[in-house]
Amino acid sequence: MKDLLSSLPAALGRELMDRCERRSFPAKVELLREGQYVQAIPIVLKGLIKVCTRYEDRELLLYYIEPEESCIMSFWAGFSEEPSRVFALTEEDSELLMVPAAGLQGWLREYPAFGSLFFQQYAKRYSELLDTIHHILFSQLDVRLYQHLLKKARLHKSGLISMSHQQLADELGTVREVISRTLKKLELEGMVKQSGHRIELLKM
Repeated sequence: MKDLLSSLPAALGRELMDRCERRSFPAKVELLREGQYVQAIPIVLKGLIKVCTRYEDRELLLYYIEPEESCIMSFWAGFSEEPSRVFALTEEDSELLMVPAAGLQGWLREYPAFGSLFFQQYAKRYSELLDTIHHILFSQLDVRLYQHLLKKARLHKSGLISMSHQQLADELGTVREVISRTLKKLELEGMVKQSGHRIELLKM
């Protein structure tokens, strides 16, 4: 928290401390639904949030929000007073600073550094979305899946990932059967080892 606020003007830091709510959430809690109006924008202090989109019966992971980061999609929905086009949930136990959407326009006018905080997030998310599009269009699924597992391993600081094939399929916008076949292929190639819902990365 102190590291985050130290990069902002002292007056803005005090306002954020006074007007923002610090909240803790366990893993797997939905923070935002599609179509919901955003009342507060999360800044992650500890933990991890994943932001996804849904089309018909398919889901796709858009990006993760790590400590000292925020959700640019929630920021825009809150700023423009439009319903959210994404949904977000905690990937692990998380501690968040909830920034009230009602204060966004005033803070942006008064403190340019507040806008810079979110413009930096926009640049990062835009780059990540371009990478996602590139992988969807040009990468084989086995490459895309393994890169996804590597990223999860980095975020969770563990080469052992506990999640179902269906959960992976949801994050990558495909179906469980395709993920199961692809993981079997990676296992035969000596890249992963599976045991139930546990996937161990053998080459990092």
